[in-house]
Amino acid sequence: MRTAYDFSPLYRSIIGVDRLADLIDNAMRSDGDRSYPPYDVEKTGEDGYRITLAAAGFAADELEITAQPNLLVVSGRKIHDEKDGERAYLHRGIAGRDFERRFELADHVVVTSAAYDNGVLAIDLVREVPEALKPRRIEIAASGEPPAMRRIDNPQPERQAA
Repeated sequence: MRTAYDFSPLYRSIIGVDRLADLIDNAMRSDGDRSYPPYDVEKTGEDGYRITLAAAGFAADELEITAQPNLLVVSGRKIHDEKDGERAYLHRGIAGRDFERRFELADHVVVTSAAYDNGVLAIDLVREVPEALKPRRIEIAASGEPPAMRRIDNPQPERQAA
């Protein structure tokens, strides 16, 4: 069951809420099989994160990671081998279907590395806040001290009476 929310009253009074509304809408949208492939998201430090994705049955060259601003896309495209046509499976439990998994990223979160080992893809991310956006300390002058003033224009020479 999907309930639609109307965020239009917020658009009148809050600037930038449209991105929040899009995130909520995307989270509520049900796309077919959202559980494949299974994944974990963990916090590895104050500004570090790791996404671990179970991609059993895929080779490293069949996986693709694309990082865009505020979006990480992990996709798997199975390259069908000629030997697969010769095999007769009695039971096939390892999923080999193509997938695309999207992760919405917060501002300034970037992918630092990715590793694939034993069917598990690990993607490390870190939040790198630019220096201009970090809090900075502003010195306050003491109340008894006059503020340092600088004269901008040149002083006029005094005129003498003739």
